[in-house]
Amino acid sequence: MRFVNREQELNFLNEKWRQNSAQLIIIYGKRRVGKTEISLQFAKSKPHLYFLCERIAAHSQLKKFTAAVGEYFKDEFLPQEGFKDWETVFKYIANKREKLAVIIDEFPYLAETDKAIPSTFQKAWDLHLKNSKVYLILLGSSISMMERTVLFYKAPLYGRRTGQFLIKPFKFKEAKKTHPEKTFDEVLAVYSIAGGTPLYLNKFRRKNYLDVVKEEILTKGQPLYEEVEFLLREELKEPRNYFVILEALSLGKHKLSEIINETGFDKGTTSRYISILDSLQITKKEIPVTEKIPEKSRKGIYIIDDNFFNFWFRLVFRNRSLLEENEISKVVSKVKEVMPQLLAENYEKISGEILLNSILSKKLPLEFETYGRWWDRNEEIDLIALNSRTNEILFGEVKWSNKPIGTNIYEGLKRKSQRVKWGKKNRKEYFALFSKAGFTPDMKKAAKKEGVYLFKKDKLVHLST
Repeated sequence: MRFVNREQELNFLNEKWRQNSAQLIIIYGKRRVGKTEISLQFAKSKPHLYFLCERIAAHSQLKKFTAAVGEYFKDEFLPQEGFKDWETVFKYIANKREKLAVIIDEFPYLAETDKAIPSTFQKAWDLHLKNSKVYLILLGSSISMMERTVLFYKAPLYGRRTGQFLIKPFKFKEAKKTHPEKTFDEVLAVYSIAGGTPLYLNKFRRKNYLDVVKEEILTKGQPLYEEVEFLLREELKEPRNYFVILEALSLGKHKLSEIINETGFDKGTTSRYISILDSLQITKKEIPVTEKIPEKSRKGIYIIDDNFFNFWFRLVFRNRSLLEENEISKVVSKVKEVMPQLLAENYEKISGEILLNSILSKKLPLEFETYGRWWDRNEEIDLIALNSRTNEILFGEVKWSNKPIGTNIYEGLKRKSQRVKWGKKNRKEYFALFSKAGFTPDMKKAAKKEGVYLFKKDKLVHLST
């Protein structure tokens, strides 16, 4: 797998390495997001010890770790049965007085086998490691477990960590870098299916996306066929109830009342399940970007924020009977039907990122604090960007269609913009249009005259000629 664009994460780890003190770094994030690869890329040119925890008895884990320590230090006198406890093994490492990165992967597996592990690690840190040269990294894919054992203020290791990093999936710009040979349309299709998870993105190298969907996702026995079920079972005690919520969202039930009606759960149960899915970065509550107090807004809707989960529930989960009977071609036909809608949804989703990238690359002389969607009962605007400090607002319309955007779309956007109550009097307004197929000659003339920003796919259209 090509290692792409994790400069921020590696810079963070390397900066901590350069400090002349012991480090306890927490790295966590969703499964398959690349935590292990990041830590190994960081450590490959440094003295390091890597250990992957398993779901085996605690004493067996310690025995395996002893063997790894003995092999690293070439110490044949370490007891074959292992150290008597984790505190002792960390004391041994600390007493070596060497600068050493110790990477313990899937720390939650270790904590599951022995509830005292977080307290044991706390004691080892306080007594032996904090004054050593050890650079301890704890990795975890179970976000909920990492929070309980390490990150919450009541957790034993809370206050000991010297740094933490939540590893997030790639944004679209980063996903493009994993497929430099593909066109914008091809990458958008891949991203609409795989999202920003590196492992999934890698499946689409050098192949048509429909072939990959057929061979890797819709075929019984392939890992991605049951991937979502596996991930939910890893994180949740009663995944079947969460399946009901996610299926409702995939059916377009985005308001809390709609989800309640679809699932039959009461309001408290539904809110609790969605809150947990939010914490796992599977779903997200969207609020109109202009809301002054988002947490108190009643306009929130819920969406599946993970593209792979969204695709899986729309195409795999709903068609399980067909797939179990190996009727893959029928489901591929449904994929072809759904893809235009998925492409349109995701082009809208990444429009803010496209705008931001143009600003950061100095192609646009603008600056915004935040961006997102806006809606009221009757109208919706695909993209609004705000700068409360300068009283500036940008309105954007996004169209993934084979028809070029004409002045009618622009006039409609201007009309809708007047419904948006935000900012002080005489706010400065900007307009941007995003199009798959480009723009009509009349729209280009209007854009040049009125200073409208035009984007064809992800490229800013120059109107100087």
